[in-house]
Amino acid sequence: MADVAKLAGVSHQTVSRVLNGAPHVRVETRERVLAAIRELDYRPNSAARALVTRRSQTLGVVSFDSTLYGPASMLDGIERAARSAGYFVSVTSLRSLDGRSVQEAVDRLRDQGVDGVVVIAPQTSAVSAVGRLSTSVPVVAVGSGDQTRVPMVSVGNLAGAQTATRYLLDLGHRTVHHLAGPANWLESQDREQGWRQTLQAAGAPVPAVERGDWSARSGYQAGLRIAEQAAVTAVFCANDHMALGLLRALHEAGRPVPDDISVTGFDDIPEAAYFIPPLTTVRQDFPELGRRALELLVEQLENQPTPHTQLHLTPEMVLRRSVGPAKRP
Repeated sequence: MADVAKLAGVSHQTVSRVLNGAPHVRVETRERVLAAIRELDYRPNSAARALVTRRSQTLGVVSFDSTLYGPASMLDGIERAARSAGYFVSVTSLRSLDGRSVQEAVDRLRDQGVDGVVVIAPQTSAVSAVGRLSTSVPVVAVGSGDQTRVPMVSVGNLAGAQTATRYLLDLGHRTVHHLAGPANWLESQDREQGWRQTLQAAGAPVPAVERGDWSARSGYQAGLRIAEQAAVTAVFCANDHMALGLLRALHEAGRPVPDDISVTGFDDIPEAAYFIPPLTTVRQDFPELGRRALELLVEQLENQPTPHTQLHLTPEMVLRRSVGPAKRP
């Protein structure tokens, strides 16, 4: 920094103000300092800065199964938002979200000196683990519903399921069947609840739930069973990948979509518009979910808001060609 100051003809303190984005620096002075930084290829010593500020400018993320579309997209949103806010990100991906695993992951991140942690908590076990965390750094949870005691960001899964189910009923379907996700996932629980409440409010029969594991394979296997039920005219799937498997099973069984059975999904993955037929689905903005979680964490670090902040993002229905009016007998 002393070399930069000498080349730019300014003081050490002026270089520091430029590096920290201080507003009270003349434009020509700032440009002269930045030119010296480029010429000398100067890089601030982050370790030295951390010793002075007691901040590492690094945030930790605890994730689960980042091969899934949702968590992977959230991570992308978190990383982009972190860069914009001037933070680095350190990610720990877990195979199990039990209390011990989550606590150990947070402890490892604290050993790296992170300033705060985002926990992507889609399972009931993860919510319980986040609620019991012992840590002195701020924590924000993503996708944990209303059950956690830390600040949280989530999608309105219940409202999205209600919208999809009501849309199918409005098309004249006597009832809507449901292909649910794993029972221990909060998203699955909320979407099933929204589907069930909508049918009950409409006075429609509530069929038995088919259950998958979020994969297209499980959707295909459930689809083979659904295809054998002649009375089924509409299916709400808890995610798009299971809907893809269902579409293939229905095609193989000679049950055309949407002429014979209407199908909706949830997520709006990038491939959903290219299914045959293109899939009507409920869109949730995963990158935005990650971005808002990161912003909430930074807000805690800088402004210390109340610890029970909850943000709910509203999903939207995306209409394509996989749904149609119910067949008249």
